[in-house]
Amino acid sequence: MAEIIRMPKMSDTMTEGVVAKWHKKVGDSIKPGDVVAEIETDKATMEFESYQEGTLLYIGIEEGKGAPVDSVLAVLGKPGEDYKALLDQAQSAAAAPVTPPQAPIPAPAPVAAPAKSAPAPAPVSAAPAPVVVPVSSDDARLKASPLARRIANEKGIDLRQVMGSGDHGRIVKRDIEWFKPGQFVGSAVAPSGLTKESFDVTNVSQMRKTIARRLSESMFTAPHFYLTISIDMEPVMSARESINAVTGSKVSFNDFVIKAAAAALRQHPKVNSSWLGDTIRTNHHVNIGVAVAVEEGLLVPVVRFADTKTLRQINAEVKSYAAKAKDKKLQPSDWEGNTFTISNLGMYGIEDFTAIINPPDACILAVGGIIPKPVVKNGQVVPGNEMKVTLSCDHRVVDGASGAEFLRTFKGLLENPVVLLGEAAI
Repeated sequence: MAEIIRMPKMSDTMTEGVVAKWHKKVGDSIKPGDVVAEIETDKATMEFESYQEGTLLYIGIEEGKGAPVDSVLAVLGKPGEDYKALLDQAQSAAAAPVTPPQAPIPAPAPVAAPAKSAPAPAPVSAAPAPVVVPVSSDDARLKASPLARRIANEKGIDLRQVMGSGDHGRIVKRDIEWFKPGQFVGSAVAPSGLTKESFDVTNVSQMRKTIARRLSESMFTAPHFYLTISIDMEPVMSARESINAVTGSKVSFNDFVIKAAAAALRQHPKVNSSWLGDTIRTNHHVNIGVAVAVEEGLLVPVVRFADTKTLRQINAEVKSYAAKAKDKKLQPSDWEGNTFTISNLGMYGIEDFTAIINPPDACILAVGGIIPKPVVKNGQVVPGNEMKVTLSCDHRVVDGASGAEFLRTFKGLLENPVVLLGEAAI
């Protein structure tokens, strides 16, 4: 018997899915466990496996198209089986809630009557045509504003040689003022790139829709405040150079930041908390979300129990997550459960910035680049390397003193990496 396969709910926040790719076509046989399609959710592109056996009789959503959760994705059944009645029943059931509001629509039929008398204003829209400006019969067919026609006539400019930059190529005043003899439409010297307005329209992906919704909710519901501190990174730079030389690894500055944040969170549990409406959850475990930029937006895979891991373990985990994020291979288990988040833009030359809190965390740490600058040490101005970090705090959970104490501990750990590395092996 034919059976409808519906758009699955592949994450807790998913309301709509987009079919990124079909791995089966109509007429193909399908067994349980076969990958039928790849579906783009609000977080990642995930493989959809069939739990049923049969022949693919119908595809309800084309590649690149989206539909709400529980929409008809496909129909499975026996070869040649008639599924139209089943499909009609499903589609009519989905449309049922829409029919009640349509009932009153025929009622205001009298309102449509004036539409027949509406042609009266039509001649008004045609009024600009008879402009009292001497133009040739060819020029009259061109789209141009009355003012542009008058100026062109005064300057003796042939409108056929002017490229319009207005709506739908309409010639406006600025086109006449910028026009130079010899610049014909379609010629090599026509400045189409300078005077022609153009744009691209891109459909918003499910991931970016979710990012926009979650961060908007965070920004406009959580009262943010910000604390910034500068850190002397000379000790970390020396420690990193020594570690990489001795171990042959490539530990990054970001690995030190994650490790120091994890150690500081263990000492300041208020910062490692979550606002849950009627309660505040103070987490005893330290799971740090690391923001990773991808084409569609921002993903935040989680380094779990980061306070118990070595620098090299953190390094390997973050690299693995970054590769999976770019290939859209992250799974829900990879991005769930964060208790604190770090966003690092230092590699882009950003000196400092503020970040929006990633729910349900109470805080997020924005990390800038290491900037060479003169610093004062022992009363002397010497070359130095400083890094600014800004802690965004949810004032419902963390107050200024708690955030400041966390940053002071974090700064102390990075400026004394021996203490930081003493907590676990490199």
